[in-house]
Amino acid sequence: MNEQENERPAADQRSTDDAELGRAVAGAARGSAFRHLAGENFSVLDAVGGIRGLVESVAPGLVFVVVFIATREIGPPLIASLAVAVVAMVARLIARTPITQAAGGLFGVAIGVIWAWRTGEAQDYFVLGLWTNAAYAVGVALSALLRWPVVGVVVALLRGQDFSWRSDPAQAARRRRYAAATWLWVGMFLLRLAVQVPLYLQAEVAWLGTARLVMGLPLWALTLWLTWALVREKASAEGR
Repeated sequence: MNEQENERPAADQRSTDDAELGRAVAGAARGSAFRHLAGENFSVLDAVGGIRGLVESVAPGLVFVVVFIATREIGPPLIASLAVAVVAMVARLIARTPITQAAGGLFGVAIGVIWAWRTGEAQDYFVLGLWTNAAYAVGVALSALLRWPVVGVVVALLRGQDFSWRSDPAQAARRRRYAAATWLWVGMFLLRLAVQVPLYLQAEVAWLGTARLVMGLPLWALTLWLTWALVREKASAEGR
């Protein structure tokens, strides 16, 4: 009897912890562009944070490429790209607008600048992105292989739904759509790596920077839209 009583609080605690984790994940998703996956309509411009978010995301990398092509030196493009990211952050602080996107961009640029400055290789400005894409590809692929496709988890949490779609035969179509959308993201990460890793190894800095720009926010937004299309069709079909 005592053992059962001891097991019950432990089970209740696990249930509470799982619920809190679910709320935390859902809260993070609602605060990001992924909240659009649960919407009836999709706006690419809204998903990328509007014109301002688009500029903040693209400008540091674009400035780096332009200045590098003009100077063929490592110092000026690093300083210029970092300055652009800092200006974007300061502008957000002055205007008292949300700083999440600008802060994330500044952090990424700062890491790239430090990495390239220490190695003396301009292509290392982009190396963090390569490692990040590799990590995401592995993590997202594992979620699909383990039958916990991350797209399905995020959408279910955003909609306040349970995870019965994982095992319910009546929701097989829903499960397939979640899996397909998750593999779509794996494909995006692998495509980036397939194009950019050879350019990095060949030290083709200008082409690598251009590839990063083209395959960065534009490709991400396209993948998010395709994911939304799969999720929306799934929602309307309700597992049919």
